[in-house]
Amino acid sequence: MIVLKTFGSDESIFSSSAQVKRLLRQLGVRPRKSLGQHFLTDEAVLETIVEAAELSPQDTVIEVGPGLGVLTVQLARRAGSVVAVELDTRLASLLKHRLSSLRNVCVVNVDILEVSLSQLLKGKNDYKVVANLPYYITSPVLRHFVESSPRPSLMVVMVQKEVGEAIVAAPGKMSLLAVSLQLYARPRIVARVASRSFYPQPKVDSVILRLDLLSEPAVPVADLKDFLEVVRCGFSSPRKQLHNSLAQGLRMKSSQVVELLRKAGVESQRRAETLSLVEWSRVYEVLQAWRHQAGCDVNRAGTS
Repeated sequence: MIVLKTFGSDESIFSSSAQVKRLLRQLGVRPRKSLGQHFLTDEAVLETIVEAAELSPQDTVIEVGPGLGVLTVQLARRAGSVVAVELDTRLASLLKHRLSSLRNVCVVNVDILEVSLSQLLKGKNDYKVVANLPYYITSPVLRHFVESSPRPSLMVVMVQKEVGEAIVAAPGKMSLLAVSLQLYARPRIVARVASRSFYPQPKVDSVILRLDLLSEPAVPVADLKDFLEVVRCGFSSPRKQLHNSLAQGLRMKSSQVVELLRKAGVESQRRAETLSLVEWSRVYEVLQAWRHQAGCDVNRAGTS
């Protein structure tokens, strides 16, 4: 029989790599590669994450992938309430026991991508996201939070180094993910984290990423979903020149796209990775005007 210790808000829950191994072995639990499970074992990194979140007793925090609860306890010490969302049923059960004495922590065994944020928050609209994100769901989780309602005011997340650098990229190295997140937030890298800070040790290093959510989108566009779909078309064939990838994605003639790009002040030979958010918004504005005119022409032809 395994006796699991519970932890209070004034007690250290930090686990070294050896302690994590021992606990997982006792529980008969093997970290699941399919769920990207890498447990943080560096206390200094833990403190950096919490400090970057600038928590107060008034804050509500959603943590995705709490694992063994190392970060959860630190969040509970500083925030008013913590909703820990764990997909792994085994770990969720463990957490509910380990953290049972923390009255401001609620462990929920659900898929964060499948649950309503309003349901998790129980009517609260102001919240922060703080998490050591499993690598395999980094992009969909971040997109989920910035594109859903209510949106968080701040996100501090551990992500793969390559992904973090892609998110903060400038024109020349932009990606669909960078555009999607920079549209809603100001991202910056807080710190770099070596792979040895985790168990099991991943093959790549990580970064702590902070995203400050904007009150309004970074550029004014009429339809955010449609705008991002146009951007997606632009990045659909990254090695192609912009006019070719847009023509293919939007099912337009290349000559039409070249003319639209000219009106937007964007050279058609450029590649999607070189465009700024402002340039994408100009392309979208010109495209919308063209669509409107084309629709009017069709309507006039139908009534003549």
